[in-house]
Amino acid sequence: MAPLTPQVTTPAALGTAPGRGGRPRRPRLWRGVVLLLAAVYFLVPLIASFVFTVKVPDQGFSLDAYGEIFSAEGFAGSLLLSLGLGAATIVIVLLLTLPAVVAVRLGAPRWRPVLEVVCTLPLVVPPITFVAGISTVLRWGPDYLASTPFYQTIIAVQDPGFPVVLVLAYVVLALPFAYRSLDAGLGAIDVRTLSEAARNLGASWPHVLLRVIVPNMRSAMAGASFLTLALVLGEFTIARLLSFQTFPVWIYTISGAHAQVSVAVSVFSLLITWLLLLALSSAGARQRSGS
Repeated sequence: MAPLTPQVTTPAALGTAPGRGGRPRRPRLWRGVVLLLAAVYFLVPLIASFVFTVKVPDQGFSLDAYGEIFSAEGFAGSLLLSLGLGAATIVIVLLLTLPAVVAVRLGAPRWRPVLEVVCTLPLVVPPITFVAGISTVLRWGPDYLASTPFYQTIIAVQDPGFPVVLVLAYVVLALPFAYRSLDAGLGAIDVRTLSEAARNLGASWPHVLLRVIVPNMRSAMAGASFLTLALVLGEFTIARLLSFQTFPVWIYTISGAHAQVSVAVSVFSLLITWLLLLALSSAGARQRSGS
């Protein structure tokens, strides 16, 4: 008769992983509580806005507000203007920030704190103060530059069809977000080894930047682009005080006469932004799994 061997019940057999000191790790309920509170914080206003757009007095449920979005006067023009401003802002921000971040990381690491302070400085300046300075310069320019070649320039940057002054303002506002995204992406790769290997093979610095570093930072550049586009599509203060009809200003303008349509547009734009964020996250996850 074989001797009986005692069975030892381990934490793994019970389905619990050992924590510190070999004790079973308790489920962290606070994570679920935080997620629940975050869901309530974000979803309750969205649901309330949606209910407001589909509930018509004396008629009940109706989706007429969403059907009127695309036919509303000024919708297409303001949306295309904001998208154009966003595209121009993204291009300028990447052209300014990416070479600066790479150059400081490779050639002058001691200047990295200075670059970080400069790029994050717009977070300290309130938008109302920023736009007050811009409007002062725009009012001062035509009076004092009338006899100089810069007169036509300061008039051209205020063209309502495509206000370049808004692009310049949005570039400043987007610098902190673009810098953080690009700096984090650059820190995730061994940029010094990659650049030195490419240089030893005879590649020039522009070739190293465009063919070696940029392909390894597509996820970070996509993140910086998305944050910049979200900022442009949601910025209201500067465009409103400078009297330009961007998409957020258009939503505010029609809110008095068509309240349900304006809220429907806000819900629609928010859902589009979430879809873009999910697509960006999925693309980043596929890139990390592929690499």
